[in-house]
Amino acid sequence: MKLSDAKCRNIKPTEKIQKLTDGAGLYLEVKPSGAKKWRYRYRIAGKETIFTIGDYPTISLSEARVKRQEATELVKEGKHPTTIRQSRKVKNEWESVNTFQALAHEWIEKNKSKWSENYKRQIEINLRRYVFPSIGKLPIKSVESAHILVIVQKIEKQGVDKRKGKKGSPSIALLVKQWCGAIFRYAVVTLRAEYDPAAPIQGAITRPRVRHHPHLEGPELSGFMRALNAYEERGMRQTIIALRLLLLTFVRNGELRLAIWDEFDLENAIWRIPGERMKMREPHVVPLSKQAMQLLRELKTFTGPFGFIFPNRSTANTAMSNTTINRAIEYMGYKARITSHGFRGTASTVLHEHEWPHEIIERQLAHAERNSVVKAYNHAQHLSKRREMMQWWADYLDEIESKVLEVD
Repeated sequence: MKLSDAKCRNIKPTEKIQKLTDGAGLYLEVKPSGAKKWRYRYRIAGKETIFTIGDYPTISLSEARVKRQEATELVKEGKHPTTIRQSRKVKNEWESVNTFQALAHEWIEKNKSKWSENYKRQIEINLRRYVFPSIGKLPIKSVESAHILVIVQKIEKQGVDKRKGKKGSPSIALLVKQWCGAIFRYAVVTLRAEYDPAAPIQGAITRPRVRHHPHLEGPELSGFMRALNAYEERGMRQTIIALRLLLLTFVRNGELRLAIWDEFDLENAIWRIPGERMKMREPHVVPLSKQAMQLLRELKTFTGPFGFIFPNRSTANTAMSNTTINRAIEYMGYKARITSHGFRGTASTVLHEHEWPHEIIERQLAHAERNSVVKAYNHAQHLSKRREMMQWWADYLDEIESKVLEVD
């Protein structure tokens, strides 16, 4: 006779264990302590086994019958319900640990040595802002392409900051998709995901037109040198030296601002920039022209011989502000016509026009070589040829400036 809820609820414990049968292997076990448990008796390969379904009344009679039926289906397939439940428990525990957010943090930790601090911070901020609220707590295996598509489309439409009037940010959307893809690929190679769900949505976001840093063409240099000479009458000498060194070395703004005196070998006219300050995270060597050396020796009388070559005048133990040089360019009347980064484009254009070898120019610009064979070959850095080119570039600028001064 089948059980009823009333009978299960009202049965009193005795000194011995009682078993109330419901049929098809299901019974309610009542212990002397009063505890009641649902159990299911079954056979596989002629061997009888007991599967504990759970406690009553936490699991009601109707729920116990459903779970009994599920267990019966497993038994028909030759599977032990206890083994399956243990496997599911392990899987659930594994998934609760291997969430998208957990894998993202692990991926960042593994790769951060290859990135600049600014790039690492950019990744963390955008993942925290756009991705983690949607899929951060999901097991990484359960994240689908549709999740990623919704996230990147939302970024594309909403933009980064509504208060600043931005209507959309396809550039950030593409970066977020790229980072998500890298996290999934990391999960795949560490056997915690089976595929990259970001891959199928390739092309879903329209790639924005690349906007290069404003830079001057060769013929415009004479006007800039005239403005620079005029600015020297009212500008801070250290800022003027920074401007001239950027023009002479065409390194990036941050590579110059954050330079310290220990990086300079003035005896051999070499500046060695450590990899952690370079965009591609590889050390870079800058041969110094005679003109650059003269400026550095002058600068050393102001700020040397220890610490930053361009210390911040207002805040101790910090470098010159990242806006100082661009602000000076604005004062010279060149706002929107060139930025501190634009000196690189100007130098590259002029050097190519004067038929200096492309690989020498690219090496001096510290651009990454994608071809691994060529990269290995270029490891020698072509230092003697680059030294010759840098001196030519400095003399070329001197010649332009001399002509400007003659006219004035």
